[in-house]
Amino acid sequence: MPEITRVRPAEDGDERSTLTGLLDFLRATVELKVSGLTEAQAFAQPVHPSALTPAGIVKHLTGVERFWFAIDFAGLDVEWPWTEEGPHGAFPLAPDDTVEGLLASYRAECARSRDITAAASLDDRAKSDGMTFVLRYALAHLIEETARHLGHLDLLREATDGEVGE
Repeated sequence: MPEITRVRPAEDGDERSTLTGLLDFLRATVELKVSGLTEAQAFAQPVHPSALTPAGIVKHLTGVERFWFAIDFAGLDVEWPWTEEGPHGAFPLAPDDTVEGLLASYRAECARSRDITAAASLDDRAKSDGMTFVLRYALAHLIEETARHLGHLDLLREATDGEVGE
């Protein structure tokens, strides 16, 4: 597994570097929260009656990145991230999913999202049919979504192995 490096964005940066820096910091924290868990721990449901798992959250966030940046904003013809049974981004896992595979997919999707956002203006509008949001909104939404699920990962990680912290 590659080393996970988190870099806090400058507190006096411009709008773009603040938004993308915060999102990158949160993305790295997602990986950090799952790093070191065994397969059994990552796929366990330690907070009952919730069915959330650390692995399911990583897979969900991968889909969210693809949905907001590649599909809706950039209008790319890429594979839909969710199943027909869970069309709105539930937390399903496949029998052949692994922690490293899920993290590799997450890293790749985040890299694609970075490329898409770097090539666009914050005022550029989404290209998919029926979408009217601008990139600034998508970045702010992904910051909120990633931060919310990091809160879930905090709880799941602590319930799994007692690990707390950043």
